[in-house]
Amino acid sequence: MTKIIKWGMIGAGDVTEVKSGPAFKKVAHSDLVAVMRRDEVKVQDYAARHGIRKWYTDAQKLIDDDEVNAVYIATPPDTHLQYGIMALRAGKAVYMEKPVTVNVEEAERLYAYLQKEGGRLSVAHYRREQPYFKKIQQIIADGLIGNTRVVTLQLLKKSLTKEMLQDPKIAWRLDPAKSGGGLFHDLAPHQLDIVYRLFGSIEQSDGLALNQGKAYLADDVVTGRILFESKVLFNGLWAFNTNEEMDRCEIVGSKGKLVFSFFTPHTLELVNEDGVQHFHFDPLPHVQQPMIEAVVRYLRGEGTNPCPIEDALAVAAIMENFTNK
Repeated sequence: MTKIIKWGMIGAGDVTEVKSGPAFKKVAHSDLVAVMRRDEVKVQDYAARHGIRKWYTDAQKLIDDDEVNAVYIATPPDTHLQYGIMALRAGKAVYMEKPVTVNVEEAERLYAYLQKEGGRLSVAHYRREQPYFKKIQQIIADGLIGNTRVVTLQLLKKSLTKEMLQDPKIAWRLDPAKSGGGLFHDLAPHQLDIVYRLFGSIEQSDGLALNQGKAYLADDVVTGRILFESKVLFNGLWAFNTNEEMDRCEIVGSKGKLVFSFFTPHTLELVNEDGVQHFHFDPLPHVQQPMIEAVVRYLRGEGTNPCPIEDALAVAAIMENFTNK
């Protein structure tokens, strides 16, 4: 096949500078041909620095560009539903940042649209395509820790400083109206998507969420538990108001355990009857590149959808059950 996926990107913030944007031009059969941002000076600058031929300040004009056949939505979650349906209505494929929408109700509306009208949409739960997390999946599938029993996750972060709270790059993440629910909604989708992918259908989930620090509107501590249909039990804690930092997950099985980090994914520790083994992975230049490669294969008819709306909806439901919202 020779079809080139020609991307238009809505949103050109810092998250796209390295993590995703450059990968669209590096992946085979893919090109980033247009970018949109409401600030004309900033979008022109972005396009010039990244070698993008076209720029727009109006999302509809980018979507209507005949050269663009796929749209990457990299704006805050409060605009995902609107832009997603606009692009799908125009017959364009969609790659949408996570979390998929600000809440389950919007995710269900997007799902309903796809069911009724059709279209192709993938969600950027990109860690599932990285070699590090694929290795975790392989170790579990190969039975190297036996039957999985318990998963324990802790993500602790120091309280944000006054300067951080005033930083526009951070502030929108703390506004539930824009992000869906603060730093938990920004970071936990990465983790919960991997857990969901590893252990499948969910029997029940619940949790508690509090705003202890009162530094912003969103909850700053969340706990949650999941019982999978496979009877794997998950317990998670997210606290963004502590005096220490921790990013640790343990998957304990009947014959061993895996210990790893979600946000510094370089080394896996496997402990079983053969002793302790470490698997090292070099950092990726563009963390979304493996996922973008998988999405391009899907859009070219060479593979399945690497993250369909159904998976993103399941993750959104877990998060709402944890926060009781």
